[in-house]
Amino acid sequence: MKLLFILDPLERLNSAKDTSLAIMREAEQRGHELFVCLQHDLFLRSEIAKVSARKFNFNDENYVVQNSLEYFPAEFDAVLMRKDPPFDNEYLYSTYLLEIAVNQGARVYNNPAAIRSWNEKVSVTRFAQFVPEFLVTANNKLIREFLHEHGDIVVKPLDGMGGSSVFRLTLSDPNISVILETITQWGTRTVMAQRYLPAILQGDKRIIVIDGVPLPYALARIPMAGETRGNLAAGGTGIAQLLSERDLEIATTVGKVLKQEGLFLVGLDIIGDYLTEINVTSPTGMVEIAKQTMNLLLSCDPTKTMVDALEFSI
Repeated sequence: MKLLFILDPLERLNSAKDTSLAIMREAEQRGHELFVCLQHDLFLRSEIAKVSARKFNFNDENYVVQNSLEYFPAEFDAVLMRKDPPFDNEYLYSTYLLEIAVNQGARVYNNPAAIRSWNEKVSVTRFAQFVPEFLVTANNKLIREFLHEHGDIVVKPLDGMGGSSVFRLTLSDPNISVILETITQWGTRTVMAQRYLPAILQGDKRIIVIDGVPLPYALARIPMAGETRGNLAAGGTGIAQLLSERDLEIATTVGKVLKQEGLFLVGLDIIGDYLTEINVTSPTGMVEIAKQTMNLLLSCDPTKTMVDALEFSI
């Protein structure tokens, strides 16, 4: 296969744990050709979608990239959109260009129209049976009412990642006003509030779903002492653990819908028995799961499952 990965700048990627690089390494070991580009390497020439991409090869622990050449996205067997959030206007424009490329014969994973329509926070509302009580609004008065109802809540922006700008609020917090003013930008930015889930202390579980099927292990991200957020980027510790019956129920139910929508690689976030986020842009955690399960009777290498699924789909 000839695979194009749309990434953040290569120098920003952590080669020891980056999921995109791990998938690419597995693909190259199977003899597939790799190409890379940035978000802004996508463009339209008149009505035709094009991309400036560079051939990529691993060289031991490093890599080599060749000079950029122009391609039609449809020349690749698969185009994998792995640009990290935030989902800003530039990300939105990229989904438009990729959707045009799809209409011209390209195979894009995840489906760009689905990436656009499945906000990683709000999309959990499609599965109300699995989510904790929540509120989506820019109105600080409504958030205060929600706080008074539940006594302990979490507020977060709709376009963030890695736990950035996530706040826990209780009724006794002296900074309620400034936190709400800041996160909603004085009532001009929509955010999500959710009832606080004490089970976060046992981990914010990342479940990877590939082509509608959840992996058998989740990566439980345990907050460091004094933290509310379990995200690895916020200092959390990732521990691979087998899915519980409830995890499997949620992930299987959601996975069937994700597959129908063309969402090929997705990361579900589950705290306790509740679904809290559906990550459709560039879910991570594969390297940690592979390392921690490699010597177990039931091992799991997500990158092998991912490339297997890609090969089968093409």
